[in-house]
Amino acid sequence: MKPGLMTPQPRLSHADLVPHWLVCAALLALLIAYNIVCHVWGGEIRINLDEPQRILIRTILYGVTIVLFPLANLLRHILLRLNQTMPGDKPASQRYMLTVVVTLALIETVGVFGLLMFILGDDFNTLYIFSVLAALGIFLHKPNLDEYLAISQALNGENS
Repeated sequence: MKPGLMTPQPRLSHADLVPHWLVCAALLALLIAYNIVCHVWGGEIRINLDEPQRILIRTILYGVTIVLFPLANLLRHILLRLNQTMPGDKPASQRYMLTVVVTLALIETVGVFGLLMFILGDDFNTLYIFSVLAALGIFLHKPNLDEYLAISQALNGENS
């Protein structure tokens, strides 16, 4: 390839990930909203299911949560590799956005479990446990510039 025909590659930075960070912020705001709703309208939205039924449901949801964390991690790894290798004309930012949204949506369900258990009659403690786990998952699966750069470099390598 002649040097005059090479097009300069756009410089990638943290600013490219602003929409991705907005997704994280929205999901964290949703977690905070769950907690505020439960504190403000807790008495009105609770069903107060029998204790043995709540224990069974809570145990199942804890088990699902334990499975969701490694599943989200595996899914993220698979999606990142697919983003680098799948043909198509979608830019790296759109591809990476899909990865971020899918993995964070999986993790956000953990926060919904806390809300559900609170509505079914559990204490604030259960709500807080699930909320903190969801916040931890959001932190673990936050946008990463290195992942984004790897996708962008892989796509640019194919187009060169």
